[in-house]
Amino acid sequence: MGRCPHLDNILGLNEPISRRDFLDGTLAASAGMLVAGACPFPLSNQAASEISSGWTGYTGEGDYKAAAGNTEPVIHSAHAVRDGKYDKVPSEVTETGEVYDCVVVGGGFAGLSAGLFFHQRATSNRTCLILDNARIFGGVAKRNEFVVDGHRLFAPQASVHFQPPYPNSFLKGVYNAMGLDWDAFKSYQKWQGPSPEISLPRSAYGQGTINGKPANGFFFGAKYGHKPGIWITDPWGKKLEGTPFSETTRNEMLRLNSEQPVVPPLIYDYPGDPVSRQLDSMTLEDYLIRTYGVSRETIRFFVAGEMSGGFGLGPDALSGFLEHEWSKTIPTVDDSMATGIQMFPGGNSGMIRLLIKTLIPEAIEGPRTMEAVWKNSVNFAALDQAGQRVRMRLDSTAVRVEHLGEPAKSDFVSVTYLNDGRLQRVKAKTVVMAGGGWITKHVVRDLDEARRNSYEQFNYSPYMTVNVAVRNWRFLYDLGISSAAWFEGFGRYVNVRKNATFGVDSPTTGPDLPTVLTFFIDFAKPGLPARSQGQLGRAELLSTSFADYERRIREQMTEMFAASGFDAKRDIAGIVLNRFGHAFINPQPGFFFGLDGKPAPRDALRNGPFGRIAFSHSDLAGAMDHRNAFLESERAVSELLDRVLT
Repeated sequence: MGRCPHLDNILGLNEPISRRDFLDGTLAASAGMLVAGACPFPLSNQAASEISSGWTGYTGEGDYKAAAGNTEPVIHSAHAVRDGKYDKVPSEVTETGEVYDCVVVGGGFAGLSAGLFFHQRATSNRTCLILDNARIFGGVAKRNEFVVDGHRLFAPQASVHFQPPYPNSFLKGVYNAMGLDWDAFKSYQKWQGPSPEISLPRSAYGQGTINGKPANGFFFGAKYGHKPGIWITDPWGKKLEGTPFSETTRNEMLRLNSEQPVVPPLIYDYPGDPVSRQLDSMTLEDYLIRTYGVSRETIRFFVAGEMSGGFGLGPDALSGFLEHEWSKTIPTVDDSMATGIQMFPGGNSGMIRLLIKTLIPEAIEGPRTMEAVWKNSVNFAALDQAGQRVRMRLDSTAVRVEHLGEPAKSDFVSVTYLNDGRLQRVKAKTVVMAGGGWITKHVVRDLDEARRNSYEQFNYSPYMTVNVAVRNWRFLYDLGISSAAWFEGFGRYVNVRKNATFGVDSPTTGPDLPTVLTFFIDFAKPGLPARSQGQLGRAELLSTSFADYERRIREQMTEMFAASGFDAKRDIAGIVLNRFGHAFINPQPGFFFGLDGKPAPRDALRNGPFGRIAFSHSDLAGAMDHRNAFLESERAVSELLDRVLT
């Protein structure tokens, strides 16, 4: 279908500016072809590539430039492992001659916390090497940076916020060890703007208020018979009056939103008791239907979007145990958006930077203060120097991890990795596999049948975070809102947030100052099995060009906000796509406690190490969360410490 030059001009798609640094490629492969394993063209010496032409686009500024989400090099390397390129022991491998007490595979929260626990608990002469496949550490906890009208702005790539832990708890100890200073979060940006003031939230998931009332709105466009579209502000306060939903749907949405059950909820006493096993035997969707007396259609319409923000898919594919699991297994002192939730300007990349600074003091210039660690540049040369107890080796994709001999009797593990196109190998007394299960099952070559079968029961879904830097957000303020939700087109929700002042260059915020709007995009396909939803979603994520997504974003924002003054060509200063192919574990019924007398999929991977290899990625807990990553890594390192000393 041909393009309209006039529309391109309105949307700013024909501007020759650096923010649109991409090849204007067309869709290279359909989702159906990708799922079937076919692809019409070769790329990067790969027999088949799922990535469309012009895929990457602009990636931001600063330390994280060229490191937005799963980058093309990361995907190509991982897919080469998946597709069997290294199934045979390569003949051309450089032996580095290095021997480490521990090698950690993965440089996200699980990997860096494993390095921290090893550093804390092993004797001072023990060494640790952390391998990461990206150009900068962090996993999903990275940030995007923009420079807009003289202001440096930050936004999270994925991992967003955190909550205060109980005093003297394990979690508090981890935060203290990395140097997290709670006092730094006592000061957030103040309002600089017209009256009335919108009190902004601290998180990308919260909503602002005006005089104590929610400053949010629902948009309804052509799908609901409105062209131009309409806004309903404070929709929940108005009991959804004025929305185009049927009376039945409104009543069901209100019941779900206010958590008013029609039958007593199932509440378990401890994980593994009969009630928790009953919850785990059903889908969350079936549990919600039973408890709230609502239709399947309403759940898939309303709840699916909320669930996808934490699990990638909706309740139709997830275990009912998730209804209560979150609060019981990861307790916090204050989980409220108003007072408890805290956020670095670029999400939990702030904690990652603190971890790196703690493990390798020269990795970030300056002292280990919140502001210095957040703002100062990474010294990449300092990450991998001889003589350090902990070393970080970037751009290093592990392709083969295997014991030297029988796992139960072996003294060492061989770790082969790809760095700068060359295969290299080190030896380790122990290995912590801290990357996701989707790649770990391919990398650990001598994995036993029980653990391999366990991994085959893990399902994952993709996700995309889109950060749009705008020169102002007056178009939202003039609607009387700072957060917006919609039910058609691209995305579901976006908001304006305030930032902790230690991490930004302005102590104030307001509708006439630049900000970053973060769109969270799921790929749920309700009604299909979890694995099928993940496969179809990844096909869509990988086969869509940057140009196509940019057009959808600009069109969506224009449809919703043009009437209140938004001009895509004038107001958008930059767009970064962060694509994650396996962003979320999708725990199906039986994931936590097993079904029909069979063990839970994760049991074999958590109940002791495999020889000298332990597994610590957060998907083992059933939720991709940094707190789960800490818990899994603490367990994995504890399992291996005795082997370091032998």
